[in-house]
Amino acid sequence: MPYRWLLVALLWLVCLFNYADRQAIFSVFPLLKQEMGLSDSKLGLVGSSFMWVYALTGPLAGLVGDSLRRKPLIIGGLGFWSMITLLTALSTKYSHLVAFRALEGLGEAFYFPASLAMIAAYHGPESRSRAMSWHQSSVYVGTITGGTAAGVCGQFFGWRSGFYLFGALGLLLALVLIVTLRDPPPPPQQQRQAAAPLLPWTATFRHPLSLLLIAVFVGANFVAMIFLTWMPSFLGRKFGMSLAMAGWSATGYLQIASVLGVLTGGVLADNWARRRADGRIRTQALGLLAGVPFLFLTGWTLSVPLLIVAMTGFGFCKGLYDANIWAALYDVVPASRRSTALGVMNSIGWLGGGCAPIAIAWGAERFGFSACLSATSIIYLSLGLALLAGGRLLRASPLAPIHSQTSQHAYSTLEL
Repeated sequence: MPYRWLLVALLWLVCLFNYADRQAIFSVFPLLKQEMGLSDSKLGLVGSSFMWVYALTGPLAGLVGDSLRRKPLIIGGLGFWSMITLLTALSTKYSHLVAFRALEGLGEAFYFPASLAMIAAYHGPESRSRAMSWHQSSVYVGTITGGTAAGVCGQFFGWRSGFYLFGALGLLLALVLIVTLRDPPPPPQQQRQAAAPLLPWTATFRHPLSLLLIAVFVGANFVAMIFLTWMPSFLGRKFGMSLAMAGWSATGYLQIASVLGVLTGGVLADNWARRRADGRIRTQALGLLAGVPFLFLTGWTLSVPLLIVAMTGFGFCKGLYDANIWAALYDVVPASRRSTALGVMNSIGWLGGGCAPIAIAWGAERFGFSACLSATSIIYLSLGLALLAGGRLLRASPLAPIHSQTSQHAYSTLEL
């Protein structure tokens, strides 16, 4: 196997723990609510504390990712957040939960800017969407793993058991990566300046389309965080599911479908991008617009079979969008500022997403969870139309090349 694809496989495992560790807490919300006497708003703050620290750390993580070697950043981040996951199991007070979730956000913030810039270094435009879509699939597998395992462990062994499990396995993986993960070699000096000139960070978002991609990401992340945070509790309250069943149902159908959607979106976007300037954005818009009826049905239906259909359909459409979040961004930002761009975009997106757990708790008290979930379809509709408009502008005024594709030169020798 060429190392560039082995790299994707290694980072796939890291990303799995990245999302399993953050998702596990949501499946045990009912146990935390009972043990510590927490309200929905306080539970929402537990979720938001992670997201806000994760978001605020994003720009720093991006700048560091463009300045330092990415291997130690990835391994160090994995080791740090895995240790915090272990410590979360020792929480006995509400303040402990909030503090440890915030620290977990700090550790996880450094992973995505470094890892996706590393993938982009090994994969040029002809395979970038596919490589990033394979990596993105671990987000959904990790979400399923974290939500389901935490629910099962919580039901049979107490809510702390899942955090012991994920924390220990994450530390073991960090040891494996010390031996197997390697940074790409720098290109020769004469090509380095032509391939990826180190531009000032203010040039990162010089193309206006990058700002549209960020705005759309904020909205899409807001919707995603509503489902990740509250779906297990929603299923338990509305359909009477057990802790383990709600943990699986809230993640399994949606995330498995997202795996299929993200892999489809990667192939589709790479093919479209060869023929049209807005190929990746067009794929994203397709996913958002197609997801509108499924989002509405998820909150509206009283039937479990229809709920499964709705969550599955939404998951597939979400995957089409997610496959190109970063690949589309990398089309419009300088190569030397990829980590910075991702860090800033991730920060803004998660600041918006961090409002979702509290917003849905506030809205549910007034309008009910079902109405709030259905209302998210309006957000998807607006975002999809905005991307279509941006794509038309891109076709009318194609992108000027902002970085040379010769940046792949140094990495082609690794396909051995």
